Amino acid sequence: MRLYSLFFATILSLAATAPAGAFIAYVSNEKSNTVSVIDTDKWAVIKTIKVGQRPRGIEFTKDGKFVLVAVGDDDTVEVIDTATQQVVDKLPSGPDPELFVQDAAGKILYVANENDNTVTIIDIERRARVGDVQVGVEPEGMALSPDGKILINTSETTNMAHFIDTATRRIVANVLVDARPRFAEFKRDGSELWVSSEIGGTVSIIDPAKHAVMTKIEFAIPGMRREAIQPVGIGITADAKTAFIALGPANRVAVVDAATHQVTKYLLVGQRVWHMAFTPDEKYLLVTNGVSNDVSVIDVAALKVIKTIQVGELPWGITIAKQ
Repeated sequence: MRLYSLFFATILSLAATAPAGAFIAYVSNEKSNTVSVIDTDKWAVIKTIKVGQRPRGIEFTKDGKFVLVAVGDDDTVEVIDTATQQVVDKLPSGPDPELFVQDAAGKILYVANENDNTVTIIDIERRARVGDVQVGVEPEGMALSPDGKILINTSETTNMAHFIDTATRRIVANVLVDARPRFAEFKRDGSELWVSSEIGGTVSIIDPAKHAVMTKIEFAIPGMRREAIQPVGIGITADAKTAFIALGPANRVAVVDAATHQVTKYLLVGQRVWHMAFTPDEKYLLVTNGVSNDVSVIDVAALKVIKTIQVGELPWGITIAKQ
Protein backbone atom coordinates (compact mmCIF):
# COMPACT_ATOMS: atom_id res chain seq x y z
CA MET A 1 0.00 0.00 0.00
CA ARG A 2 2.82 2.37 0.90
CA LEU A 3 4.61 1.60 -2.39
CA TYR A 4 1.41 2.35 -4.31
CA SER A 5 1.02 5.68 -2.45
CA LEU A 6 4.60 6.66 -3.27
CA PHE A 7 4.06 5.78 -6.93
CA PHE A 8 0.81 7.78 -7.05
CA ALA A 9 2.44 10.80 -5.37
CA THR A 10 5.31 10.68 -7.87
CA ILE A 11 2.90 10.66 -10.80
CA LEU A 12 1.03 13.67 -9.37
CA SER A 13 4.31 15.51 -8.83
CA LEU A 14 5.43 14.90 -12.41
CA ALA A 15 2.04 16.01 -13.75
CA ALA A 16 2.25 19.24 -11.78
CA THR A 17 5.69 20.14 -13.16
CA ALA A 18 5.22 18.98 -16.76
CA PRO A 19 4.37 21.54 -19.45
CA ALA A 20 0.63 21.81 -20.13
CA GLY A 21 -0.46 21.16 -23.70
CA ALA A 22 1.52 19.99 -26.68
CA PHE A 23 3.30 23.00 -28.14
CA ILE A 24 6.15 23.35 -30.59
CA ALA A 25 8.61 26.22 -31.01
CA TYR A 26 10.67 27.22 -34.03
CA VAL A 27 13.85 29.27 -33.42
CA SER A 28 15.77 31.08 -36.17
CA ASN A 29 19.56 30.81 -35.80
CA GLU A 30 21.07 33.79 -37.57
CA LYS A 31 24.66 32.54 -37.91
CA SER A 32 24.19 28.80 -38.46
CA ASN A 33 21.46 29.38 -41.10
CA THR A 34 19.13 26.92 -39.43
CA VAL A 35 15.84 26.74 -37.59
CA SER A 36 15.72 24.70 -34.37
CA VAL A 37 12.46 22.91 -33.57
CA ILE A 38 11.73 22.58 -29.84
CA ASP A 39 9.22 20.18 -28.28
CA THR A 40 7.93 21.97 -25.16
CA ASP A 41 6.88 18.69 -23.52
CA LYS A 42 10.47 17.49 -23.63
CA TRP A 43 12.07 20.97 -23.51
CA ALA A 44 14.45 19.70 -26.16
CA VAL A 45 15.40 20.30 -29.80
CA ILE A 46 13.87 17.54 -31.90
CA LYS A 47 14.80 18.79 -35.37
CA THR A 48 17.18 21.21 -37.08
CA ILE A 49 16.04 22.61 -40.43
CA LYS A 50 18.51 24.07 -42.92
CA VAL A 51 17.28 27.40 -44.31
CA GLY A 52 18.70 30.33 -46.28
CA GLN A 53 21.31 32.88 -45.28
CA ARG A 54 20.82 34.87 -42.06
CA PRO A 55 17.36 33.86 -40.81
CA ARG A 56 15.77 36.32 -38.39
CA GLY A 57 12.04 37.12 -38.26
CA ILE A 58 9.97 33.96 -37.84
CA GLU A 59 6.26 33.28 -37.37
CA PHE A 60 3.62 30.57 -37.80
CA THR A 61 0.95 31.20 -40.41
CA LYS A 62 -2.47 31.71 -38.86
CA ASP A 63 -3.61 28.19 -39.79
CA GLY A 64 -0.48 26.66 -38.22
CA LYS A 65 0.40 24.75 -41.37
CA PHE A 66 3.54 26.71 -42.21
CA VAL A 67 6.31 28.70 -40.57
CA LEU A 68 7.55 31.82 -42.33
CA VAL A 69 11.19 32.85 -41.85
CA ALA A 70 12.89 35.97 -43.21
CA VAL A 71 16.29 35.04 -44.65
CA GLY A 72 17.89 38.45 -44.91
CA ASP A 73 20.94 37.72 -47.04
CA ASP A 74 18.81 35.83 -49.58
CA ASP A 75 16.27 38.68 -49.83
CA THR A 76 13.28 36.41 -49.37
CA VAL A 77 10.87 34.89 -46.86
CA GLU A 78 11.05 31.10 -46.84
CA VAL A 79 8.06 28.87 -46.14
CA ILE A 80 8.51 25.78 -43.94
CA ASP A 81 5.84 23.06 -44.07
CA THR A 82 5.22 22.07 -40.43
CA ALA A 83 4.10 18.57 -41.46
CA THR A 84 7.34 17.70 -43.26
CA GLN A 85 9.53 20.32 -41.50
CA GLN A 86 11.11 21.26 -44.81
CA VAL A 87 11.35 24.50 -46.80
CA VAL A 88 8.72 24.20 -49.55
CA ASP A 89 8.38 27.70 -51.00
CA LYS A 90 9.51 31.35 -50.96
CA LEU A 91 7.73 34.68 -50.71
CA PRO A 92 8.99 37.73 -52.67
CA SER A 93 10.17 40.28 -50.11
CA GLY A 94 12.47 43.23 -50.74
CA PRO A 95 16.20 43.35 -49.86
CA ASP A 96 17.20 42.18 -46.37
CA PRO A 97 13.83 41.30 -44.80
CA GLU A 98 13.94 41.33 -41.02
CA LEU A 99 10.62 41.35 -39.11
CA PHE A 100 7.09 40.91 -40.44
CA VAL A 101 3.48 40.69 -39.31
CA GLN A 102 0.34 39.07 -40.74
CA ASP A 103 -3.19 40.40 -40.89
CA ALA A 104 -5.81 38.65 -38.72
CA ALA A 105 -7.02 36.48 -41.59
CA GLY A 106 -3.50 35.32 -42.42
CA LYS A 107 -3.85 36.49 -46.02
CA ILE A 108 -1.53 39.51 -46.10
CA LEU A 109 2.08 39.69 -44.89
CA TYR A 110 3.77 43.01 -44.14
CA VAL A 111 7.58 42.77 -44.27
CA ALA A 112 10.21 45.30 -43.15
CA ASN A 113 13.08 45.38 -45.64
CA GLU A 114 16.09 46.90 -43.94
CA ASN A 115 18.16 47.74 -47.02
CA ASP A 116 15.67 49.68 -49.15
CA ASN A 117 13.63 51.49 -46.46
CA THR A 118 10.33 49.92 -47.45
CA VAL A 119 7.59 47.74 -46.07
CA THR A 120 6.62 45.11 -48.64
CA ILE A 121 3.02 43.86 -48.81
CA ILE A 122 2.64 40.21 -49.85
CA ASP A 123 -0.46 38.17 -50.71
CA ILE A 124 0.43 34.92 -48.91
CA GLU A 125 -1.92 32.62 -50.85
CA ARG A 126 -0.89 33.96 -54.25
CA ARG A 127 2.77 34.21 -53.17
CA ALA A 128 2.75 37.64 -54.83
CA ARG A 129 4.11 41.06 -53.90
CA VAL A 130 1.15 43.45 -54.09
CA GLY A 131 2.55 46.74 -52.82
CA ASP A 132 5.22 48.72 -50.98
CA VAL A 133 5.23 51.55 -48.47
CA GLN A 134 8.23 53.85 -48.23
CA VAL A 135 9.26 54.35 -44.60
CA GLY A 136 12.29 55.60 -42.64
CA VAL A 137 15.87 54.38 -42.73
CA GLU A 138 16.51 50.78 -41.64
CA PRO A 139 12.96 49.58 -40.95
CA GLU A 140 12.66 46.68 -38.50
CA GLY A 141 9.85 46.53 -35.93
CA MET A 142 6.38 45.56 -37.18
CA ALA A 143 3.01 45.48 -35.40
CA LEU A 144 -0.64 45.54 -36.39
CA SER A 145 -3.36 47.20 -34.33
CA PRO A 146 -5.97 44.78 -32.92
CA ASP A 147 -8.61 46.15 -35.31
CA GLY A 148 -6.25 45.70 -38.26
CA LYS A 149 -6.56 49.30 -39.39
CA ILE A 150 -3.09 50.56 -38.47
CA LEU A 151 0.27 48.99 -39.29
CA ILE A 152 3.30 50.09 -37.28
CA ASN A 153 6.84 50.10 -38.58
CA THR A 154 9.85 51.31 -36.60
CA SER A 155 12.89 52.70 -38.42
CA GLU A 156 16.15 52.22 -36.57
CA THR A 157 18.08 55.17 -38.00
CA THR A 158 15.18 57.63 -38.38
CA ASN A 159 14.16 56.81 -34.76
CA MET A 160 10.46 56.82 -35.53
CA ALA A 161 7.36 54.69 -35.25
CA HIS A 162 5.45 55.07 -38.51
CA PHE A 163 1.66 54.68 -38.43
CA ILE A 164 0.42 53.25 -41.75
CA ASP A 165 -3.26 53.08 -42.76
CA THR A 166 -3.73 49.52 -44.04
CA ALA A 167 -6.61 50.56 -46.33
CA THR A 168 -4.78 53.37 -48.14
CA ARG A 169 -1.26 52.05 -47.49
CA ARG A 170 -0.11 55.53 -46.59
CA ILE A 171 1.70 56.88 -43.53
CA VAL A 172 -0.74 58.87 -41.40
CA ALA A 173 1.57 59.75 -38.51
CA ASN A 174 5.20 59.57 -37.37
CA VAL A 175 6.15 59.42 -33.70
CA LEU A 176 9.71 60.20 -32.62
CA VAL A 177 11.17 57.78 -30.06
CA ASP A 178 14.62 57.19 -28.59
CA ALA A 179 17.59 55.89 -30.57
CA ARG A 180 17.38 52.68 -32.59
CA PRO A 181 13.81 51.42 -32.15
CA ARG A 182 13.79 47.65 -32.64
CA PHE A 183 10.38 46.23 -31.76
CA ALA A 184 6.73 47.29 -31.46
CA GLU A 185 3.87 45.63 -29.60
CA PHE A 186 0.23 46.65 -29.02
CA LYS A 187 -1.73 45.81 -25.91
CA ARG A 188 -4.56 43.46 -26.86
CA ASP A 189 -7.19 46.19 -26.38
CA GLY A 190 -5.26 48.59 -28.62
CA SER A 191 -4.95 51.21 -25.87
CA GLU A 192 -1.16 51.37 -25.94
CA LEU A 193 1.71 50.80 -28.34
CA TRP A 194 5.06 49.83 -26.81
CA VAL A 195 8.27 50.53 -28.76
CA SER A 196 11.72 49.45 -27.57
CA SER A 197 14.73 51.65 -28.29
CA GLU A 198 17.93 49.63 -28.16
CA ILE A 199 20.52 52.42 -27.97
CA GLY A 200 18.22 54.85 -26.16
CA GLY A 201 17.75 52.24 -23.45
CA THR A 202 14.01 52.86 -23.08
CA VAL A 203 10.57 51.58 -24.01
CA SER A 204 8.21 54.32 -25.21
CA ILE A 205 4.51 53.93 -24.37
CA ILE A 206 2.55 55.57 -27.18
CA ASP A 207 -1.11 56.60 -27.26
CA PRO A 208 -2.19 55.20 -30.66
CA ALA A 209 -5.12 57.60 -30.96
CA LYS A 210 -3.16 60.76 -30.18
CA HIS A 211 0.08 59.58 -31.85
CA ALA A 212 2.01 60.78 -28.82
CA VAL A 213 4.46 59.28 -26.31
CA MET A 214 2.69 59.12 -22.93
CA THR A 215 5.61 57.89 -20.86
CA LYS A 216 8.85 55.93 -21.08
CA ILE A 217 10.07 52.91 -19.18
CA GLU A 218 13.69 53.12 -18.05
CA PHE A 219 15.86 50.38 -16.60
CA ALA A 220 18.52 50.28 -13.89
CA ILE A 221 20.44 47.16 -12.90
CA PRO A 222 22.84 47.52 -9.94
CA GLY A 223 26.47 47.35 -11.00
CA MET A 224 25.69 47.57 -14.72
CA ARG A 225 26.48 50.45 -17.07
CA ARG A 226 23.40 52.11 -18.58
CA GLU A 227 24.70 51.63 -22.13
CA ALA A 228 24.79 47.85 -21.60
CA ILE A 229 21.03 47.80 -21.05
CA GLN A 230 19.56 47.58 -24.55
CA PRO A 231 15.81 46.80 -24.85
CA VAL A 232 14.74 44.75 -27.87
CA GLY A 233 11.96 42.13 -27.70
CA ILE A 234 8.66 42.78 -25.91
CA GLY A 235 5.93 40.40 -24.73
CA ILE A 236 2.68 41.53 -23.07
CA THR A 237 0.27 39.05 -21.48
CA ALA A 238 -3.25 38.83 -22.91
CA ASP A 239 -4.76 40.30 -19.74
CA ALA A 240 -2.43 43.33 -20.14
CA LYS A 241 -1.20 42.98 -16.56
CA THR A 242 2.43 41.99 -17.13
CA ALA A 243 5.05 42.78 -19.75
CA PHE A 244 8.46 41.26 -20.36
CA ILE A 245 11.31 43.22 -22.00
CA ALA A 246 14.47 41.59 -23.35
CA LEU A 247 17.48 43.73 -22.41
CA GLY A 248 20.12 42.48 -24.85
CA PRO A 249 23.70 42.39 -23.49
CA ALA A 250 22.40 43.06 -19.97
CA ASN A 251 21.46 39.33 -20.04
CA ARG A 252 18.21 40.11 -18.25
CA VAL A 253 14.51 40.11 -18.98
CA ALA A 254 12.72 42.95 -17.21
CA VAL A 255 9.32 42.20 -15.69
CA VAL A 256 7.04 45.25 -15.91
CA ASP A 257 3.67 46.03 -14.36
CA ALA A 258 1.86 46.87 -17.59
CA ALA A 259 -0.66 49.13 -15.86
CA THR A 260 1.79 51.31 -13.91
CA HIS A 261 4.72 50.85 -16.35
CA GLN A 262 7.03 50.15 -13.41
CA VAL A 263 9.77 47.50 -13.50
CA THR A 264 9.11 44.95 -10.75
CA LYS A 265 11.86 42.41 -11.32
CA TYR A 266 14.83 41.42 -13.48
CA LEU A 267 15.30 37.80 -14.53
CA LEU A 268 18.81 36.56 -15.34
CA VAL A 269 18.80 34.63 -18.62
CA GLY A 270 21.42 33.75 -21.26
CA GLN A 271 23.82 36.10 -23.00
CA ARG A 272 22.40 38.86 -25.22
CA VAL A 273 18.73 38.09 -24.91
CA TRP A 274 16.92 39.05 -28.10
CA HIS A 275 13.32 38.02 -28.85
CA MET A 276 10.58 36.05 -27.11
CA ALA A 277 7.31 34.17 -27.47
CA PHE A 278 4.67 32.84 -25.08
CA THR A 279 3.33 29.32 -25.25
CA PRO A 280 -0.34 29.60 -26.36
CA ASP A 281 -1.54 29.03 -22.78
CA GLU A 282 0.86 31.76 -21.55
CA LYS A 283 2.26 29.50 -18.85
CA TYR A 284 5.75 29.83 -20.28
CA LEU A 285 7.77 32.48 -22.04
CA LEU A 286 10.72 31.38 -24.20
CA VAL A 287 13.50 33.88 -24.96
CA THR A 288 16.40 33.62 -27.41
CA ASN A 289 19.94 34.33 -26.21
CA GLY A 290 22.14 35.24 -29.16
CA VAL A 291 25.64 34.92 -27.68
CA SER A 292 25.16 31.86 -25.45
CA ASN A 293 23.32 30.07 -28.30
CA ASP A 294 20.42 28.95 -26.17
CA VAL A 295 16.80 29.56 -25.21
CA SER A 296 15.70 30.33 -21.65
CA VAL A 297 12.31 29.09 -20.45
CA ILE A 298 10.50 31.37 -17.99
CA ASP A 299 7.62 30.21 -15.80
CA VAL A 300 5.26 33.18 -16.19
CA ALA A 301 3.33 32.68 -12.92
CA ALA A 302 6.42 32.04 -10.80
CA LEU A 303 8.54 34.65 -12.67
CA LYS A 304 11.41 32.19 -12.64
CA VAL A 305 13.78 30.75 -15.27
CA ILE A 306 13.26 26.99 -15.15
CA LYS A 307 15.17 25.63 -18.14
CA THR A 308 17.88 26.36 -20.72
CA ILE A 309 17.80 24.72 -24.16
CA GLN A 310 20.83 24.70 -26.45
CA VAL A 311 20.03 25.63 -30.08
CA GLY A 312 22.05 26.86 -33.10
CA GLU A 313 24.43 29.79 -33.48
CA LEU A 314 23.06 33.28 -32.76
CA PRO A 315 19.41 32.42 -32.05
CA TRP A 316 17.33 35.46 -33.01
CA GLY A 317 13.58 34.93 -33.42
CA ILE A 318 11.07 32.47 -32.00
CA THR A 319 7.48 31.45 -32.69
CA ILE A 320 5.29 28.93 -30.84
CA ALA A 321 2.02 27.14 -31.65
CA LYS A 322 0.08 23.97 -30.82
CA GLN A 323 1.38 20.79 -32.39
